[in-house]
Amino acid sequence: MLGRDAAEKLAMLGLDVAGWSRSEKRIDGVTCYHGDAGLDEILRRSEILVCLLPLTEQTRGILNADLFNRLPKGAMIINAARGEHLVDQDLLDALASGQIDSATLDVFHEEPLPGNHPFWSHPRIILTPHMASITVPRTAVASLVDNVQRFEAGQPMKNVVDLDRGY
Repeated sequence: MLGRDAAEKLAMLGLDVAGWSRSEKRIDGVTCYHGDAGLDEILRRSEILVCLLPLTEQTRGILNADLFNRLPKGAMIINAARGEHLVDQDLLDALASGQIDSATLDVFHEEPLPGNHPFWSHPRIILTPHMASITVPRTAVASLVDNVQRFEAGQPMKNVVDLDRGY
């Protein structure tokens, strides 16, 4: 949901936007990739990689040295999903080598981020206080009411968590 919404908004601004997911998706104005082969393709073309993935066993640690090395040299990383997606030391190493130019991080393994963590003083890391996405009560309540009405009418609900997939 977050990834789709962000991709649609960026595409509406006229940016060249691509997205990746485990399963095939179609989003107007967005080049969509999926699966392992699709991950390689999107990494090759991404100058800015934004992680908005759900945290699952398959995505834990996905932002690692191997992934960074498949990006174009000098790419930028934005992680606004979960801190556990990122291997901290791999990012620091990629920044030191110049493989990654810079990073903006909104989430961390431990929150709040400990005061002695090297991210605080790194000149090419921007930290934000886990505020990349907020719940807007007006729209959240409307969505909840819609799903209650769907449930009561015997209709399929929207945005249901698939426990087997983990999101």
